[in-house]
Amino acid sequence: MAGDSLGKIFRITNWGESHGPAVGCVIEGCPPGIELCEDDIQPYLDKRRPGQSHLVTQRNEADKVKILSGTVDGKTTGTAISLLIENSNQKSKDYSEFAKLYRPSHADFTYQQKYGIRDVAGGGRSSARTTAANVAAGAIAQIVLAKQGIEIISWVESVGEVKAGIAIDSVTTELVESNPVRCPDNVAAKSMEEKILAIRKQGDTIGGVVRCVVRNMPVGLGEPLFDKLEADLAKAMLSINASKGFEIGSGFEGTKVPGSQHNDLFYKDADGQVRTHTNNSGGVQGGISNGMDLDFKVAFKSVATLMQNQTTIDKEGNLVEYQGRGRHDPCVLPRAVPIVDAMTALVLIDHYLRDRAYR
Repeated sequence: MAGDSLGKIFRITNWGESHGPAVGCVIEGCPPGIELCEDDIQPYLDKRRPGQSHLVTQRNEADKVKILSGTVDGKTTGTAISLLIENSNQKSKDYSEFAKLYRPSHADFTYQQKYGIRDVAGGGRSSARTTAANVAAGAIAQIVLAKQGIEIISWVESVGEVKAGIAIDSVTTELVESNPVRCPDNVAAKSMEEKILAIRKQGDTIGGVVRCVVRNMPVGLGEPLFDKLEADLAKAMLSINASKGFEIGSGFEGTKVPGSQHNDLFYKDADGQVRTHTNNSGGVQGGISNGMDLDFKVAFKSVATLMQNQTTIDKEGNLVEYQGRGRHDPCVLPRAVPIVDAMTALVLIDHYLRDRAYR
């Protein structure tokens, strides 16, 4: 299967299936001499792992990461880093009856048609379980970026029609982690929690939007044509399970105003740094970061697995009834936040190292 790798200098290759023995990844291009041990990576995985709150799937995976290569005496060596996360709480029998039918809005039909074979248990490679390895790799990227002062903060901006009303400049990691929804607006977070619990009680699901801001961005990350920074970010975000939209800066709202109102006008701040009065560009102009905060949103659809009866077809084309089983998130947003953080970091570290190589 192609498409398992991301990045050019800092390059990760993801492997494993939802109900296989383990998931993991191999990282190439990590700089040597970075202090790194398993305890450095684990907090990032703990934010993504299942069973962490009453709002998410109760599949109980510890998600303990093992570093198999690429470090010595607690530091990276510059060689390939191999990370492994064992699966320990699979219930493959929950999926056995789905081998003969195509679940609505799942990858069952497309995988079967493309490959002629598919892993029924948990969806195999199409499962969000594979994102655990990306979060582990993204943790290393965030550790390296933090040494350059680059700060990545993602949060749940909306669930359904419930939207946070907080200024992005006031968002902190502490506020994001202050509630299980991971919304920094505690009033909105309470309404979001009520919405998720109510929708789960109905056997239904709900989607929403994750917003990400990257502070202390350097100027010059990104390439002017096919490797534009926002293009690589869009690819990374749309590779996350259940993501259906990417919007940077003013996004679609920017189509509603004339250029005279949309242009980000330059000035020099007190430190002599070139800044813009507004940030409708979302921190990227001409595909290259301009030093302003990176600001983008990712839309996540409602989870496809419902605990309600639906109609679908089996492999022979017969109309059949289907109801979801197993342990699933009624809303992916709370667990999507650390995944967005990780994917952002993986794109930024790759472009940071590419830019450093040029200079």
